[in-house]
Order: sequence, then C-alpha cells, then structure tokens
Amino acid sequence: MTKKRILSVVGARPNFMKIAPILLELDRRYGHFDSKLVHTGQHYDQAMSDVFFHELGMKQPDYNLGVGSASHALQTAEIMKRFEEVCRLEKPDLVVVGGDVNSTLACSLTAVKMLIPVAHVEAGLRSFDRTMPEEINRLVTDSISDLLFTTEISGNCHLKAEGIPQEKIHLVGNTMIDSLVRFSAELSRNGGRPRVNALADAGFYLATIHRPANVDEPEQLAKVLDILLSASDGLPVLFVAHPRTRERLRQFGRDERFVEIQGEIGEVRRGLVYLLPPLSYLDFLYTMSRATAVLTDSGGIQEETTFLGIPCLTLRENTERPITVEVGSNEIVGLDRKRILACLRSISAGRWKKTAVPPLWDGKAAGRIVDILESW
Repeated sequence: MTKKRILSVVGARPNFMKIAPILLELDRRYGHFDSKLVHTGQHYDQAMSDVFFHELGMKQPDYNLGVGSASHALQTAEIMKRFEEVCRLEKPDLVVVGGDVNSTLACSLTAVKMLIPVAHVEAGLRSFDRTMPEEINRLVTDSISDLLFTTEISGNCHLKAEGIPQEKIHLVGNTMIDSLVRFSAELSRNGGRPRVNALADAGFYLATIHRPANVDEPEQLAKVLDILLSASDGLPVLFVAHPRTRERLRQFGRDERFVEIQGEIGEVRRGLVYLLPPLSYLDFLYTMSRATAVLTDSGGIQEETTFLGIPCLTLRENTERPITVEVGSNEIVGLDRKRILACLRSISAGRWKKTAVPPLWDGKAAGRIVDILESW
C-alpha cells in the first residue's frame, strides 16, 4: 500500500496544542501515512513557539518558513509564497490546517489553488463578528476545505447553513483537549511549582488579554486595565501579557500598580496586577488550573477552563465557542466592569454555575480524525 503524504501546518501558539495530538497519531500509524510538519514562523520567538515543540513532544518541523510578524496582508502573502514551494517539493496528498490564524488561511488557499485537498481542524466555529480577523480566516478556510472536523455541534449547524455538504463534516471533538488530557497527570502533581501552589491557597485571578479590539486603542485598553485593577482589590491578578499587549502597554503607559515580574513570582498582594511574560504550555496550564477565576479574550482558554471547571469571564461581546457558555464555566461579559466584579463576587462566594464537559471532549479526537483520514 502506498503511504499517503500529509503536510500538517502550525504557525501560532494555539496551533501547537491542536495539531500535536494528530501528529502523534499519524506517526503511530506510520504504515499508512508519511507525515511531515510545516511551521510557518508566524509566532517565532522562544516563548511563543520553540518551547511548545519540547513540551508537547513534537518533532522538529521538517520545514520552517520563518515568516515572522507583519501586517495581515504581508504575512498572509509571504506564507503563501513560501508554502507553495514546499508543496511543489513534497506533492502532498492532503494538507492539514488548524484553528483560525493567518497561517491557516494562507496555507489552505495555497493548497487548494494547487489542487491539493485540505482538512480543517476546528471547523465551523462562528462569532458572527467580521471585525475579527479570525472570523474571516475561519469562513474562507471552511469554504474551500474538503474535510471539516468540528469540535462542537454548533460548528456542524453553521457549516450546513453555509451550504457545506454533509459528507464533508465530521464532529470529532477537540484536539486541544486531547493535549490537556495527555498532561492531566502533570496538572495534578504538587511538585515543581510550589509558588503557584502557595498562591492558590490564598487565591488569585489569572488574566490574558491580546485581541486587537481590546488592546489596540488606548480607550479600550484603559477599560481593560481598569477592570484588572478593580478585580485585584478582591484578589491579586496575574496578568500573562502577550507580546502584542506588552507593546501596547509600553506605547500607552500604565498605572504604577502594574508590577513587572520576569522570574520567580514572589509574595503577591491585593490591589496589584502582576505582569508576567508568556508562560510555557505546561506552566500556563498549571497556573490556570489553580486560579480562582480566569479573565480572558482567548478562544482556546474558554475551552480549557470549561474542561477544567475553572470559572472563566470572557472580555468580549461574543464567542465562537457557545458550548463553553451552554454547558461550561464560561460567561461572556464584554468590558462591563460592574458585571465583571459582580461575577467575581459570585465566584468567590461559591455561587458559580455548575459545569459539564462537552460531548467528545475526551482526549480521543485525534484518533477519530485519523480514522476518518484512513477511510477517506
């Protein structure tokens, strides 16, 4: 039997956790697949990229396109140009892309124009907010993909409404949760991060904010910072600052109650927000699993907190992951300061909603995906 050649694409931090379980499953079935990995370099520094290969047990990429940061148009165009050369060399039978970043859009477009089939992992998610670059990436990628792997039933409904044939759509679960399940034993260990354990005993809020709508305009960023400072009056806030957010803080200035931390977290106290650099995957998961609540605008964190049962407040007006609100711990709160503080009081008082794990979020999504690839 001739092995099918598959190129899997990663580019930004969220992609690693989604694609790593699929790569492991493809390698496990080596007799069926010749699997190679392409890293576009959309996220390129050690904290946002290299550390994930080590922690997730991913092989080093067969190709690193080294694109780096740029405007949406320039970055997308550069990825397309460089990925086209890889496809000419490899002649893959299938390109696998995940999520909704520029690398997802660029590589799927390139492949389809070269008549190479595309599989989209995490298909069908919709915020219905076209001011979000990710929404455009999702819509275009789904419209040209041959296999669409969904994480929740809303994805199936959206794709059907958009005219995608039923035979292309497969509800498989969530590969990001596969990664979390794989390292669940690590999260239950008390060793290795004693400082976080000590913080958890006293309680803390964890925050991560990076979307352009929240950080690119001074007025919006000021609202976010005011919310975090107000929240810190209840419990200390650990603010894991994305490089994009950190740059905006440098540009616009910040209150003196934002304390920079580069190394070990020392004693923390209420009324202060502690700025942390990007954490590795395992360090972030461990810290999140011990937080009293999480304040975020990240899609993936909405999913991870739902699985872990950690209260999550999403500082956006919408979510493309409605299952996290319907059965999970997530609540969409926008930048409504009064509502957010009321939610935090409810959480601290133990009055948060009961949660459940969504269907098929069981750590076996990658196996279901590769089963479908084999039959396809």
